[in-house]
Amino acid sequence: MPVRDTSSWNTLLSGYSKGGLINEAHSIFKEMPYRDSVSWTTMIAGYNFVGRFQVAIQMFLEMVSASDVLPTQYTFTSVFASCAEIRALNEGRRVHSFVVKFGLSSYVSVANSMLNMYAKSGDSNAAQMVFDGIVVKNTSSWNTLISLYMQTGQVDLALAQFEQMNEHDIISWNSMVTGYNQRGFDVLALNMFSKMLKESSLEPDRYTLASALSACANLGELNVGKQIHAYLVRTEFNTSGAVGNSLICMYSRSGGVDIARRILEKNRESNLNVIAFTALLNGYIKLGDINPARKIFDSLKDRDVVVWTAMIVGYVQNGFNDDAMELFRLMVKEGPDPNNYTLAAMLSVCSSVASLNHGKQIHSAAIKAGEALSVSVSNALITMYAKAGNISCARRVFDLIHLNRDTVSWTSMILALAQHGLGAEALQLFENMLALGMKPDHITYVGVLTACTHVGLIAQGRSYYKMMKEIHGIEPTSSHCACMIDLFGRAGLLEEAQDFIENMPIEPDVIAWGSLLASCRVHKKMELAKVAADRLLSIDPENSGAYSALANVYSACGKWAEAAKIRKSMKDKQVKKEQGFSWIQIKNVVHVFGVEDGLHPQRDAIYKTMEKIWKDIKKLGFIPDTESVLHDLDYEVKEQILRHHSEKLAIAFGLINTPEKTTLRIMKNLRVCNDCHSAIKFISKLVGREIILRDATRFHHFKGGFCSCRDYW
Repeated sequence: MPVRDTSSWNTLLSGYSKGGLINEAHSIFKEMPYRDSVSWTTMIAGYNFVGRFQVAIQMFLEMVSASDVLPTQYTFTSVFASCAEIRALNEGRRVHSFVVKFGLSSYVSVANSMLNMYAKSGDSNAAQMVFDGIVVKNTSSWNTLISLYMQTGQVDLALAQFEQMNEHDIISWNSMVTGYNQRGFDVLALNMFSKMLKESSLEPDRYTLASALSACANLGELNVGKQIHAYLVRTEFNTSGAVGNSLICMYSRSGGVDIARRILEKNRESNLNVIAFTALLNGYIKLGDINPARKIFDSLKDRDVVVWTAMIVGYVQNGFNDDAMELFRLMVKEGPDPNNYTLAAMLSVCSSVASLNHGKQIHSAAIKAGEALSVSVSNALITMYAKAGNISCARRVFDLIHLNRDTVSWTSMILALAQHGLGAEALQLFENMLALGMKPDHITYVGVLTACTHVGLIAQGRSYYKMMKEIHGIEPTSSHCACMIDLFGRAGLLEEAQDFIENMPIEPDVIAWGSLLASCRVHKKMELAKVAADRLLSIDPENSGAYSALANVYSACGKWAEAAKIRKSMKDKQVKKEQGFSWIQIKNVVHVFGVEDGLHPQRDAIYKTMEKIWKDIKKLGFIPDTESVLHDLDYEVKEQILRHHSEKLAIAFGLINTPEKTTLRIMKNLRVCNDCHSAIKFISKLVGREIILRDATRFHHFKGGFCSCRDYW
């Protein structure tokens, strides 16, 4: 057998290297009696080819330090490619120094690979310096710089470079179209795409078309998207992969979900990704068409966390909380670990139904998934615990994220404290927030003004309302104005409340007039109540609350005939009164009660328990407030009606079915009446339990015969 020369060794080395057999190639490399630049470059390129970029860089450094072989332009292009792939900026700079040392800077291929390395590593200054030093710039040089400027958001500079080019290739156009799309300049992306079709002889490729369709999806441009689709059909373009995904996304997000579904079914076997399926899923969800969305979800084989979350959020947004909870349980059992978006969505479900037990389970899942301290999950936990009546747990969560609180964190906690009647704490927290330089938003101020309202801080409320406008430049919304009207009204300052309404910066709405009307009922102001009700009904003629509130004002003032007329008018106009309900959750089952509820399986036990409690609290000094029954009835009948109010029945049920000394949490859809408020104070003392009641406006914590609201609500 003839003796192998270096060329023979290199041929063998190249074969193994190009075949991906890099370990075998390395063994041959070690056996070689002499290694020239081709040998070293082949190994560096081989390691680069199989993705072992750090080894390729080390191979180069060994070449220049431990051998007398000089690197060539091909050596440098290979090692710069490896540096670029892993963003190895420091190593890239060392390699650059060897380019200068060996005098290879003038080679365009070396300069372009060096430019690409700096661009991908994010060093725009060095990239610009290299670019400026290239005497004869080719299209690749320009394209690299354009991509760099797009990646760093300098779209104007990218356009300037693009317009200086004498000739554009497909990469040039794609850099602009894709860059605009990825940076959120979707209109400019479509304009550039249109310019390409008009001015260039080049045909758009899959990257151009996918980016253009993505821009249409972001803008909801269904007509433009259809034109691109027509182009795909006309040119018989392959719509598998990225283009097919983008096409489905475009139709799904632009109101053409049925077309998207047909494309998906046609391309079922193609390489469609989870993004396309998720877009179609969201398309149906936005339409409120949950069943097709669930069928798509069930048809997916590889469902990642994004798909699970999209389906869960779809259920939540359309009010299917039980389905969301069921799907989340299935996800925990057999799906991927939930992420912070999944957990935040599920916590919002728990908040809406005030389910503390479910909320605690989600909290446990968040801890297990390592997401409990993420800002979005923590903010959702604060809201969940607060709405479920556990303000101490809400505060503990807030304290745990002291290093990464955002405006939402502070706002959530301020709102929570305000809703629980802890006005002074809420305002102190707001002052702490300002001291740290955090900027409040309009929702923060809703919390601040609510805090003032619930504890009757009139002067502070005026001051904060002024600060909101003059210091933080926040224009008052209807919510802020309603808080101010409520603030004045609860305090009996009805003339000031009326004056505020007449001078509001925005047109008074249902909430504004409703707030004034509610205050008129508390303070028995008939004439003003009639004005407020008339104005409210002129905006919303079928608002049952306005009729009921006005009738209640007349009843409270003993004007039974006028109250009867209002109720008859309500009946004649077929306006249905909102029924009062209370509910309590025990062992993950929600039990709902209405006034004089006779449907519950434990009805007899509940009524018997309530009758005994009624007698016992009377012995403690409780006097029924029969004025809370706004009908002209005998005293005994009124007392019986009061005894069977929904929140009292829920409490009796809770006392029967829960261990002694445990806290009862009751929810009510309307404002608690005076009699129930007084009775529950006595009940809490009688049974030695804390009773937390959430009504339509706030939380009441009853304990030892007292309420956290101090009878100001």
